[in-house]
Amino acid sequence: MHHFNTIQRSLILLLLMLVPFIGNSQPTTTLETASLDHVLQYALEHAPAIQQAEIDRKITNKSVKGRLADWLPQVNFNYNYQHFIDLQTSVIGGNVIRFGVNNTSSAQFTATQTIFNRDVLLASSTASRVTSQAEQNATKVRIETIVNVTKAFYDVLATTQQIKVNEESISRLERSLKDANSRYQSGIADKTDYKRGTILLNNAKAALTGTREQLKYKSGVLHTLIGYPTDKEISLRYDPVTLEQDIFIDTTQILNLSSHIDYRILYTQKELQRANVRYSNWAFLPSLSAFGAYNLNYQNNSFGELYKQEFPYSYVGLTLALPVFQGGKRILKAQESRLAASRLDVSLSNLENALQTEYIRAISAYKTNLENYFSQRENIQLAEEVYEVINLQYKNGIRTYLDVTIAETELRTTRLNYINSLYLVLSSKMDVLRALGQISY
Repeated sequence: MHHFNTIQRSLILLLLMLVPFIGNSQPTTTLETASLDHVLQYALEHAPAIQQAEIDRKITNKSVKGRLADWLPQVNFNYNYQHFIDLQTSVIGGNVIRFGVNNTSSAQFTATQTIFNRDVLLASSTASRVTSQAEQNATKVRIETIVNVTKAFYDVLATTQQIKVNEESISRLERSLKDANSRYQSGIADKTDYKRGTILLNNAKAALTGTREQLKYKSGVLHTLIGYPTDKEISLRYDPVTLEQDIFIDTTQILNLSSHIDYRILYTQKELQRANVRYSNWAFLPSLSAFGAYNLNYQNNSFGELYKQEFPYSYVGLTLALPVFQGGKRILKAQESRLAASRLDVSLSNLENALQTEYIRAISAYKTNLENYFSQRENIQLAEEVYEVINLQYKNGIRTYLDVTIAETELRTTRLNYINSLYLVLSSKMDVLRALGQISY
């Protein structure tokens, strides 16, 4: 019994020691309740676009290493066996003479070493830039994913809030319609009020149905962007106070082109094109390589005796290759490369103007949406006060039911406008950060 308790305590102790490792070995793969940070973190790990960009980056790295491998010695081995059914015959001085033996075999080891070659020189001189370009492309995909996922998150959030506004509006309309029906039944009002209320309620229900269908689509977009299973729901978590505080950004910032990923990518392309110009000029230079071989030859009429004696020979040497005339092809290729470099200079200048324009557009849209947001936020309080006063006056017989329906429509519209304005200002803020090159991940 004492032995059993000892084993039991040992197992418990072992499990306790393994708990931290077990917890760390199972990363969270679901987003049952997720904030924006959680959704973005999931997207950075699972988004199809990011995964594809990462694979492309790895492919580029392997390709660069493969091209650099041409600088290393290239060693090969060849084996050959040949059996002559009929030996070669020649007539010399009237005598028929056969040459060779029935069985021959050879084993050859060869090695080559590039000393100068413009292809491998280009690979070595551009390796870091090609790798950097692949990383920049992956970075651009990550930035675009963060921007799109953030907008999709806010869009789903806004649509969810729109559903709540419509549900609250329907609840008020149902109460109002009940009052209108009671007033009609008691003879205080005619049936017009009840019909107006019914029309307004039906429209609100139709709008609610449409918004719920939009939510399904927008949730599907968010699922697709982050690579989340479509059969699993995501319950978005947010803090309304923090959300409203996140709308602000410094609008006095000056655009730094070197911070923008598109500018960095095109500048890297320009540097690679300069390398291509040098590569075209190198076509007039010779290529030089060293080579060597070690051969083992075997000859015998009997196959069983073939490998008992070997006849080795070896050699080393240099190869110098210099194209003398290629019909002017090298000159034309060099001119083509220089024109391509000039075109990239124009593209870079055009991109600078485009990025400046994009920043001006983004900051203008942000300021407009921010001002609209402040207006809509003030309108909500006013619309709520107007509705409460008119509804109370209607119950006291001072106002008509038409005034109540108008106030209800204004309240619902104002609340929806506020939600949309908040979404637009948050969305336009992401455009400003994208234009400034300040998207972090």
